Amino acid sequence: MAQTAAGKTKPAEISQNNTKHNEVVESLQVQVANAFILYLNYKHYHWQTFGPLFRDLHRLFDELASDVYETIDELAERVRMIGQNPVSHVEDFLNTATVRPAKKGNDMRQMITEADRNLLTVIKEMREAVATAIDNNDPGTADVMTRFVQIHEKHEWWLRDILEKHDGLTA
Repeated sequence: MAQTAAGKTKPAEISQNNTKHNEVVESLQVQVANAFILYLNYKHYHWQTFGPLFRDLHRLFDELASDVYETIDELAERVRMIGQNPVSHVEDFLNTATVRPAKKGNDMRQMITEADRNLLTVIKEMREAVATAIDNNDPGTADVMTRFVQIHEKHEWWLRDILEKHDGLTA
């Protein structure tokens, strides 16, 4: 990598390969969109919670929403850091995300199952994104994805445990 007279790397050289369709950029864009959809889904579940586990599930979904919300800005800023603009419009989130918005009218078990299925998708994609970032000599993106996949893995574990125990869920 070329350096300036002061021995510093030129900023443009850091992001020169990160075109709009670069696989690292695309994986980040998907996760920005997924994070928004997951956040909205968790708030939907939070507001639609009912049944014998109302208080615990109401709080859980709010906590999951908060955790995911905390990731959105860092993912979007990472896209900017490496030379592109993050997705930022509702229609772009819907077109880019690989997880879908929550379905209306689901019972609690269906909501938790839907949330778990979305998390499994995100976890798989983030693990792949870590490998892609490493293959593209992008340790910063690998670090972001590694940290955030752990959040989703913990959430999925909690939801999976609820689904496996059948503790008081309706239907």
